[in-house]
Amino acid sequence: MNEVKTQSIGFLIFEGFPMACLTSMIEPLRAANEISGQAAFSWSLVAETMAKLRSSAGISFEPDVLLSDLTRPDYLFLLSPPRAHFVNSKAGFAALRASARHGAVLGGVSGGVFPLVRSGVMAGHAVSVHWCYDAAFRSEFPEVQASDRVIEVSSRRYTASGAAAGFDLSLRLIETRLGADVATEVACWFQHPLMRGEGVQQSIPTYRSSTTDATLPPVVAKAVAIFAAHLDCPISVAEVADAVGVSPRQIERSFKKATGQSPSHYYRALRMKAAKQLVMYSKDGMAQIALQVGYGSTTPMVRHYREAFGLTPQEDRRRINLYRVLDNTPVPSV
Repeated sequence: MNEVKTQSIGFLIFEGFPMACLTSMIEPLRAANEISGQAAFSWSLVAETMAKLRSSAGISFEPDVLLSDLTRPDYLFLLSPPRAHFVNSKAGFAALRASARHGAVLGGVSGGVFPLVRSGVMAGHAVSVHWCYDAAFRSEFPEVQASDRVIEVSSRRYTASGAAAGFDLSLRLIETRLGADVATEVACWFQHPLMRGEGVQQSIPTYRSSTTDATLPPVVAKAVAIFAAHLDCPISVAEVADAVGVSPRQIERSFKKATGQSPSHYYRALRMKAAKQLVMYSKDGMAQIALQVGYGSTTPMVRHYREAFGLTPQEDRRRINLYRVLDNTPVPSV
């Protein structure tokens, strides 16, 4: 194999960043170097300051280099929880834009897409958004194309929805740099079944069921997609049945068999999951959240939220805010 130039990859980390995303990207790169016998990839941890940063697992990491001192990496990926912000936003955003001008590929994994988009470098690019951040992302960035695909790759912008998607993204880098044989061997080292590309959609758990959306019968899957597209403007079961091309009775039977619940209850559960995302990962007020999940007022939304999660959205947000600041503990990230 011909010797290749080392590609440098910076991982810009924030307090509470998802540790699994970091290791799932670095480990295949490390394996690729070993398999190829070359230093095809190098990596470093980048941060605004040299202070230790605690990951989602509570394990602290020491940065290798300051963002202000970073010199022309080939790739720079942001890893963070959704609510992460630069200490100095003006300087942080300027550093990202400077890296882009100097030819770096910029990207974000999991919650890292939030500060990436806030920097303004994703205009005109689709962003892969983890399903559990989708509602909060669309609320904060209505002008940005949120994608439910595992990976989105466009002109010098790479985004991945979560840790396993980060592994797939590293395999893509390996294949591009060292060829399909090395990428396949790396995948086999880690018993990773396949490399998913940009066109693959995320798997989403079916509410109160052991299945995922990918395993639902076609009629139910189509109905779920319609329900998911109408979280803010409620649609009736009869209207969904008509759009799918079956009778309301058939929709009822199909949902009961596939999910163990009626379509109306399933629909409400989708809206409550979206409400919980907004409570956890956005700063929106309760009235605004109610509107975004299809309620004209907060009262019925609060009642259904309590029924779904055992506490009101106000209580849930207070709990999350306490969790954020207690011993500097980050909100769980994916």
